Amino acid sequence: MRSAELFSDAFGRIDDIVPRVLKGLDAQALNWRPFGSGNSIAWLVWHLCRAQDEQLAAVAGAESVWKAGGYAARFGLALDPSDTGYGHNSEQVSAVHFDSTELLLEYHHGVLAQSLEYVRGLQDTDLDRIVDHHWDPVVTLGVRLVSILDDCVQHGGQAAYVKGLHVG
Repeated sequence: MRSAELFSDAFGRIDDIVPRVLKGLDAQALNWRPFGSGNSIAWLVWHLCRAQDEQLAAVAGAESVWKAGGYAARFGLALDPSDTGYGHNSEQVSAVHFDSTELLLEYHHGVLAQSLEYVRGLQDTDLDRIVDHHWDPVVTLGVRLVSILDDCVQHGGQAAYVKGLHVG
């Protein structure tokens, strides 16, 4: 198996998680916060998509789907348009509130499509390219892609857990 096939399979698995979590949710369930202060499904899926989008765009040298698709305006969140959710406090989590899953699912699919397009073009030797000099050791493309996947799968699992808590 080549790295392009491996990463295509791995990023494709995010699409096994997100639509299943969002399926059947009304606005109340989508925005429900465990114990009144936990992360909602809306926030978890939005953050999953935003982080994947920005990090993949950065390593690919591409424009983010968020920016290219005008999603900041389309979502209309009371957050800085460049915000990805990293380090959000409770008030900021509350600001990520949606009336339905439709736009969130559309954004997810756009991010997924751009991610798959990029990773399908990878050569095995590309994974050694240094993409971040701010860490010791420096971060290679392979390490960054695994980090993105790890974050997405964790947040997807958290969203599924919150759905289970709420829906039962």
